[in-house]
Amino acid sequence: MLQAQAPAHAQAPAPAQPQVQQHQHQQPPAPQPHPHQGFAGAGGYVSAIPVRRTHLGHALLSEWTKIRSLRSTIWTLGVMLLLIVGIGLLAALAAGSDRELDPVLGLGFVGVLLGSLCVITLGVLSISSEYGTGMVRTTLTACPSRVRMLTAKAIVFFTLALVITTVATTVVALLDSAMLNGPAPTGDQWVRATLGAGLYVALLGLLALSVGTLLRHSAGAISTMMGVVLLPMLLALFLQGESLKDVQQALIEYSVPSALATLYDIPFLSTGPTGWTPVWILAGVTAVALGGAYAALMQRDV
Repeated sequence: MLQAQAPAHAQAPAPAQPQVQQHQHQQPPAPQPHPHQGFAGAGGYVSAIPVRRTHLGHALLSEWTKIRSLRSTIWTLGVMLLLIVGIGLLAALAAGSDRELDPVLGLGFVGVLLGSLCVITLGVLSISSEYGTGMVRTTLTACPSRVRMLTAKAIVFFTLALVITTVATTVVALLDSAMLNGPAPTGDQWVRATLGAGLYVALLGLLALSVGTLLRHSAGAISTMMGVVLLPMLLALFLQGESLKDVQQALIEYSVPSALATLYDIPFLSTGPTGWTPVWILAGVTAVALGGAYAALMQRDV
């Protein structure tokens, strides 16, 4: 008997399992630091306002903006120009071309001496006025470096005073040379009567700025500088005793009027500094005073 064999059922292939592709998660790039992160305040807040690191150039621009926008600058420099050029011209007209003068450029001395008082006043006011009004707090907030602030003030003021005074003395020297009769000035006489006088007056103004920084009071600093300019000569007039003759001579030789007269080759005494020596003496005194102003500004409160 034939037995029917059941057909062998072929096993159906297992359905293909969908292969799950594992996507590799890429790490997002690290955030770049904000360009102004170094200026972030408390809590890491970064201002959207562009911030630049300041330097001496910014302080110079700030001081130039202040000094040229003040009415005191216009008045003092305007009066200085009027005194130097006006008195020089009047002296030349009074002398006339008939008399022979030697040195020809010597008539500019009186105007420069009076004009220097204006530069001294401006030098004091350029720093003491900020202390008087309290504006120095704003200045030091904008420029926390006190050394940079005082350096910028000194550079701007000295440059302005030097340029204005040298231009005025050059105009007077040209007028005297053209209107007066006398020996032609030498090259050294020209330079000392123009650039030398301008340099001396600018150094006087820088000394006044240093005194204004030390005293922080306009009236006191101006009075002190007037005493420096005029007091030695006034004292010498009253020291008539024989025992005080050496002191009297030294006061005259090293006084500011005699130093300016020396630059014009008309010294009050035949002894004492000659040539460019008065300029170097004043430069040394101004450097000492300015160093003291830096030290005082760094050690005391506003």
